[in-house]
Amino acid sequence: MAKANKILAIVRSSLNGEEHDYTQGSIPRAVFLLAIPMILELSLESVFAVVDMFFVSKLGQNAIATVGLTESVITVLYSIAIGLSTAATAIVARRIGEKNSGEAAHAGAQALIVALIATIVISICGVIFAADILSLMGASREVVHDGAIFTRIMFGGSLGIMLLFLINGIFRGAGDAAMAMRSLWIASIINIILCPIFIHFWGLRGAAIATVIGRTTGVTYQCYHLFKGSGILKFHRNNFRFDTTVIKSIIKLAWPATLQFIIASGSWIILARIVAQTGGTTASAGYQIAIRNVVFFILPAWGLSNAAATLVGQNLGAKQVERAEKSVFLTAKYNAIFMSFVTLLFVCFSYPIIHFFTQDEAVIAFGSRALKIIGTGYIFYGVAMVMTQALNGAGDTRTPTVINFVCFWLFQVPLAYYLSEGLELHSTGAFIAIPTAETLIAIIAWFYFRRGKWKEVKV
Repeated sequence: MAKANKILAIVRSSLNGEEHDYTQGSIPRAVFLLAIPMILELSLESVFAVVDMFFVSKLGQNAIATVGLTESVITVLYSIAIGLSTAATAIVARRIGEKNSGEAAHAGAQALIVALIATIVISICGVIFAADILSLMGASREVVHDGAIFTRIMFGGSLGIMLLFLINGIFRGAGDAAMAMRSLWIASIINIILCPIFIHFWGLRGAAIATVIGRTTGVTYQCYHLFKGSGILKFHRNNFRFDTTVIKSIIKLAWPATLQFIIASGSWIILARIVAQTGGTTASAGYQIAIRNVVFFILPAWGLSNAAATLVGQNLGAKQVERAEKSVFLTAKYNAIFMSFVTLLFVCFSYPIIHFFTQDEAVIAFGSRALKIIGTGYIFYGVAMVMTQALNGAGDTRTPTVINFVCFWLFQVPLAYYLSEGLELHSTGAFIAIPTAETLIAIIAWFYFRRGKWKEVKV
């Protein structure tokens, strides 16, 4: 009973957003204080991804393919947002570990300036070339005709996506994981409520409008607490004075981190294209439903990995190197345990999971096969995420970038082509390449983390 009360006290403390010093005390407690809101933060995002696909799937194969192909491309935007968020988390966490909250706020504000400039360029290009983007991805003429408006709206509202991820990275770096959780929950709940209503009235474009409104509301909530709140970070007008030195530091960390995720998301774009080319719209629809379910369980594990990044950054700032290392190995252990249960779920129940989203037997066949094959590598996904995020949190964003390039572009993409076309396994070949590459990433990332060069990185 006493143990249960202790666990409940940790949960309440983590969700209340109380300030904690993560450089002192019990490491397991520090992991859970950060991880609980981070897992819950991304869990609802996972729920939205599945709910959105559930309602979109009712519009038919073309709608499913449109959403999947658009999001395969818009992951480039996510990559930039995550790259900037990674840099902000690393710098803010390091400054917080040094007990310098003023400099942490200043670094966060400079990251917002960089994000605004980058998003304007991407939004304009996406709105103008929406139809061409779908065509380039191998979409059929019908998909391009029906889906261009969805793609155009998503790119037009991309500032909300960018800021939501970036500001949450700032909050996480400061150790305020509860605020990041609430921000994304607000965005996702509004999304979930509006999505079926707007789809009913406006079809596929309604799904895009709901997403933009939800994200924008979440960003509004974030900005209120950054400027008016009483948390450890509070932005002031002078934080936004253009600071070349700090911006250079942010870009130095952000560009390899951005490239890191562009490399990863770019390989997923190629895989989506291979599936569409070798299996047609039916295979593409099944694959996209499967990927939504993959994301549903990967995002909570990503939340746990984010806890490792914050702990590494803050403890390095406090000169607690050994504590930083122990935190990462403990987090990797927790993530591997969680992912082992997901593997069993996907391998044993892939058919009913996909059947929940569509009654089309041909789509179900492709989707369940993809889910079962991709699910076999989940334990390695969990370990790889913790190791790469720990390196990122230490400010060593270049090593994970090199690992991603080698494992995705020099290994996964060629393997997918060889299996799909060389051995004529078609879409199944692309499915097999995914867990194979992720396993390789886990092994290499573990090796580089154990070498310990991240301990010497200056941020």
